[in-house]
Amino acid sequence: MSTNNNKLTTNWGAPVGDNQNSMTAGSRGPTLIQDVHLLEKLAHFNRERVPERVVHAKGAGAHGYFEVTNDLSQYTKANFLSEVGKRTPMFIRFSTVAGELGSSDTVRDPRGFAVKFYTEEGNYDIVGNNTPVFFIRDAIKFPDFIHTQKRHPQTHLKNPNAVWDFWSLSPESLHQVTILMSDRGIPASLRTMNGYGSHTFKWVNEKGEGVWVKYHFKTEQGVQNLDANVAAQLAGENPDYHTEELFHAIENGNFPSWKLSVQIMPLEDANTYKWDPFDVTKVWSQKDYPLIELGRMVLDRNPENYFAEVEQATFSPGTFVPGIEASPDKMLQGRLFAYNDAHRYRVGANHQALPINRPVNEVNNNQRDGQMRFDKNGGSSSIYYEPNSLGGATESPADNVTPFEVSGEAGTHAYSHDDHYTQAGDLYRLMSKEERARLVATIAGAMAPVESDEIKLRQISHFYKADPEYGEGIAKALNLQVPVQS
Repeated sequence: MSTNNNKLTTNWGAPVGDNQNSMTAGSRGPTLIQDVHLLEKLAHFNRERVPERVVHAKGAGAHGYFEVTNDLSQYTKANFLSEVGKRTPMFIRFSTVAGELGSSDTVRDPRGFAVKFYTEEGNYDIVGNNTPVFFIRDAIKFPDFIHTQKRHPQTHLKNPNAVWDFWSLSPESLHQVTILMSDRGIPASLRTMNGYGSHTFKWVNEKGEGVWVKYHFKTEQGVQNLDANVAAQLAGENPDYHTEELFHAIENGNFPSWKLSVQIMPLEDANTYKWDPFDVTKVWSQKDYPLIELGRMVLDRNPENYFAEVEQATFSPGTFVPGIEASPDKMLQGRLFAYNDAHRYRVGANHQALPINRPVNEVNNNQRDGQMRFDKNGGSSSIYYEPNSLGGATESPADNVTPFEVSGEAGTHAYSHDDHYTQAGDLYRLMSKEERARLVATIAGAMAPVESDEIKLRQISHFYKADPEYGEGIAKALNLQVPVQS
């Protein structure tokens, strides 16, 4: 006999004790594979759509090259970054996040910024966005967040009630919401927006010494954005506007380019910095960790076939090369599993053997068979296991991930820093008076359809805590009063 006590449960009916924080080794992690609720939640989420991508379904791509312009080999042993002037072929896929494959390019949405470097040591992917932060900071919340961005199960319409209810109950989203609703929420073109790795990663040099690093791609065309009214008009007249604009720019020899710079933080600073450096809802101050130029990315060739190259391209933030490793960022830790799992479902177990994803160096492992295996599948070799004593492929301890310390008790842990307002408020105050007015009007317009005043007031409190003027402006536009702050 079942009882309805309104407890959140797993698919096998067990109650969920913590749905906000994944299970980690100590408060900083890394994430534990024994968190079966996290794994099942992410794995199920990856299989909710057939066959287009669950997120980032609508995209455009191009080939190009990356050229090193500054020697940072004292920080990383990654071969493709080893010398000034070294060029590495690469492919990039730009995308909107929430919309379906046939949605408009000019909607207000973050843009995916996924880069695949075909290095001599294997492929390296930077899978980021055109914003330096994200809405959430733990992967266990990702399926819930994206559900709010998708369609209502009965009406099949977008659901602003769900969007703002989730955001108002997840104050860590405030920084990214402010960026999304600002002028930067609708780029004028894919060529005129920046890109970011967003997460913190670890670089390791030949001596085994490490640093924390963040990636910044700065457009050399200059940042340009679309007026919301123009974007709405384009959405109706030419929903493929960004895709078309990028294709013709490259076809006409107007090759877009980005300067790639990094912020570098000594490992020990992670324990004392004013923000948790692994919290993807926060940025590192460039006054504390200035941008250091690394190289330049140029796009100079369009795909020959959209499906074969853009649609079948697969990226994962866990696609590393020696000298680049993961950080304890909880959102990143979940993505290390989720992305390739999504590709295995959507494209197949052999997705990395497709021409667009295949590395330029030889793949030498014992993975065999699977759907659509189209190469020699290891041929007649009888050495399809490791360890072996017959001259087959063996592990190389020199390429192992550098050791790192973990501490604390295994369990679900929240981030220790809960100031979600300072950086969002700082961003608001950096805007001009006109930009702030447009931001307030955009947010008020997006919140107006929300049926519950309780949700509106809860969210207004977050804006007010970031900056009183910010909250008061939105409250006034919605004919509400800012709630009394506790």
